[in-house]
Amino acid sequence: MGSHPENLPSPTTPAGREGLEAVLARPDRAVVALDFDGTLADIVPDPEQARAHPGTVEALAALAPKVAAVAVITGRPADVAVRFGGFAGVPGLEHLVVLGHYGAERWDAVTGAVHAPAPHPGVTAVRAELPSLLEKSGVGGGAWIEEKGQAVAVHTRRADDPQAAFEALCAPLGELAARHGLIVEPGRLVLELRPPGMDKGVALARLMAELDAESVIYAGDDLGDLAAFAAVEKLRTGGADGIPGLLVCSGSTEVPELAARADLSVPGPASVVEFLAALAERL
Repeated sequence: MGSHPENLPSPTTPAGREGLEAVLARPDRAVVALDFDGTLADIVPDPEQARAHPGTVEALAALAPKVAAVAVITGRPADVAVRFGGFAGVPGLEHLVVLGHYGAERWDAVTGAVHAPAPHPGVTAVRAELPSLLEKSGVGGGAWIEEKGQAVAVHTRRADDPQAAFEALCAPLGELAARHGLIVEPGRLVLELRPPGMDKGVALARLMAELDAESVIYAGDDLGDLAAFAAVEKLRTGGADGIPGLLVCSGSTEVPELAARADLSVPGPASVVEFLAALAERL
């Protein structure tokens, strides 16, 4: 890897090195896929205040024209990620796709339009029951509800004991979700209730097939990104027909499961942006 710029870090695994080499060799056949919160945006106490890290748009605008696609795959609604990321109307981002609600929604930079399914009736039912459930849970006023359109999330980051509140809510929220045909997606001090059948791995695999891509980089930071990691691992194991890939963990001591499976770990969004800028420069 010595031919790379010093600020383009080398993966620590053979599979990761192969993935990066494949992207460098044929970038026009590569997909670069990224989580949003914790990967491109710093985790903040109020998700409504999250914004893409400074330099993100510039790095993506430099990278996107050189690859088959840049995809942001997020649990947020697609239009929210576009707004918080500042992605709309940016020259160079024509190859950007935002897959919101774990891929259930799609925004394409070329058209600026969002395609979304009809809301799941279970989300409406859960939304109505959540306030009383939280009141009865005994976790106090520190847990709060985030409206996400196609889903609803409960955060415990503001509670007196965030981890205890999170653990206390796992079972009752799981029961509530199951009763209304939903699943619970755990994250960093957040439990999201959403429709089944779609995750970041499914979304990434579909995009790879759509573009007939030959290599992939995926970067994430949370439990919801494990499905995308698994999708890349599956693509890599196809023998002669396998698709090389690089797995990047936007470092967090809160999610050791992700770091353990990554080919490359970086400290957080600032370092992810530096990696993307260095990759764009190398290409």
